[in-house]
Amino acid sequence: MFTGIIEEMGEITAIAPAGDGWRLTVRAPRAAADAVHGESIAVSGVCLTVVGSTADTFDTDVMKQTLDVAAIGSATVGTRVNIEKAMPVGARLGGHIVQGHVDGTGDVLEVRPGAQWSVLRISLPHDLAPLVVDKGSISVDGTSLTVSAVSAPADPSPWFEVSLIPETLAATTLGVRAVGDRVNLETDILARHVERLLAFRAAPEGGSR
Repeated sequence: MFTGIIEEMGEITAIAPAGDGWRLTVRAPRAAADAVHGESIAVSGVCLTVVGSTADTFDTDVMKQTLDVAAIGSATVGTRVNIEKAMPVGARLGGHIVQGHVDGTGDVLEVRPGAQWSVLRISLPHDLAPLVVDKGSISVDGTSLTVSAVSAPADPSPWFEVSLIPETLAATTLGVRAVGDRVNLETDILARHVERLLAFRAAPEGGSR
């Protein structure tokens, strides 16, 4: 379990084939310093398991399914990534509940710089659009953010916006995102549960759709 509060920016330093997936080496000195074999680390919002480490890097395997659904599938050596270690029991929940299970990806449609912040407009897959609400929480590349605007329900090309404060721009990869960049999206787990419950309520008695 994560909170979407990024601890450091890391860099992918090696990518090696591993069956139909990848083995990644990520340079992230703060996370690697006390990394333990088998622990979970979120890499740009993707929950991955540590399989080896040095003083400043850790290795992790990425399965094909993850490569297919997450933006990490287009990463290359040198790609910068957001790093967050799993939240310890009893810690403050500084962002929101983030599982590290990417729901899908979106493309940066617009970047509007401001005097003290930037606004990013990001496309939404149609199936995720009902789960994103104004002033609600969303994880973008593992970063816990508050939605500042959403498209209308009838919009044929759904989108949402987030406003990034200077700290977020400096401490995460979102500060260098440009139009056309692909980002990982994880919607609020509470919204996903509500959607599932409503689907059963709407299903015919004695079955589900």
